[in-house]
Amino acid sequence: MLKVRIIPCLLLRDESLVKTVQFKKFGYIGDPANTCRIFNELEVDELAFLDITASREKRKPNYKILQEIADECFMPLSYGGGIRNLQEAERIFNIGFEKVVLNTYPFENPGIITTLANAFGSQSVIVAIDVKKSVWGKYQAYSLSGTVNQKRNPVEWAKEVQDRGAGEILLTAIDHEGTWKGFDIALTAQIAGSVSIPVIANGGAGAFRHIGEVVKSGHASAVALGSMVVYQKQGMGVLINFPDEKQLTSVIES
Repeated sequence: MLKVRIIPCLLLRDESLVKTVQFKKFGYIGDPANTCRIFNELEVDELAFLDITASREKRKPNYKILQEIADECFMPLSYGGGIRNLQEAERIFNIGFEKVVLNTYPFENPGIITTLANAFGSQSVIVAIDVKKSVWGKYQAYSLSGTVNQKRNPVEWAKEVQDRGAGEILLTAIDHEGTWKGFDIALTAQIAGSVSIPVIANGGAGAFRHIGEVVKSGHASAVALGSMVVYQKQGMGVLINFPDEKQLTSVIES
């Protein structure tokens, strides 16, 4: 079995799946339930769903869509978007999701990480850290789908969320997201080197070699894929797909 987890990271907008570029312009991908059926057939080990507008619109998770997803999926699931309290997280777990993803609310109330970790276990709590580079080349953490600069050093924030009980970090380089040009290796290495919990690298994968690079040089524990698993190729149409284990092993373990 492949030692490094490869996780399709799917973006929800309203009741559809979309794909963004640098958290901005988005393209329609398809229906979440139908996409889940395809990933079942492809024997994907894990799926992540992120609602990219829930927090910006100040609304709760769309439990109806999450139930439809859980009813279709055979693999472990994680969900992020609009989670602000223990009751909302508990409802998501009861639907059938194994992990919740927090991004925006912990900046307002970092204690929510500890609350959920104490209630459900650290292994069930992922904190998503979205990062942009300033014009001076300084990394800063963002929230609300990349629209609010929290003016926090991502390394220090990563250490804090670990200390508060997060079991994993989903690290997204906003400048690379959806570009197919590869991960931000330097950023990934900084975060992975500062914490002991798994770091999931996200944002920029466009070729198998990029996966190998972020694991070997960035020291990522897992890799999230977006464009590569929903498009045929860069600039081409939608095609839900997933690399086979032989392809992944060749770039990760070579």
